[in-house]
Amino acid sequence: MDGETFERVLRRVIREETGLTPVSPAEKWRGGQLVLKPGRPGVQDKTWPIDTFFHKIVMLRNRLRVLEQHINSVEIADDVKLKLQGYVTGCYGTLTTFNVLFADDADRFRGAGGDD
Repeated sequence: MDGETFERVLRRVIREETGLTPVSPAEKWRGGQLVLKPGRPGVQDKTWPIDTFFHKIVMLRNRLRVLEQHINSVEIADDVKLKLQGYVTGCYGTLTTFNVLFADDADRFRGAGGDD
């Protein structure tokens, strides 16, 4: 294996094991803010940069992917493995609400049905 191939493989392994993947928010959200408005009068709004929120969503997605890889590689009873995989798939499905933030469709969350 030449040096360039080795470096490419090493980078891929590190990305997969640490859950680091390059992902971009949709153009319309870049530089925007996420604002939470309380339902009670007199309570102050909470505001975050969308980029910060997006980063947290991506990190959650990446950690779910790593968890899924570990579940698939561990030696446990098939029924337990299936149950754990179901929980991870359920998490993906719950998070499809945030798909509107992603620039690339391939980066979006997919639930059991594979739909957004």
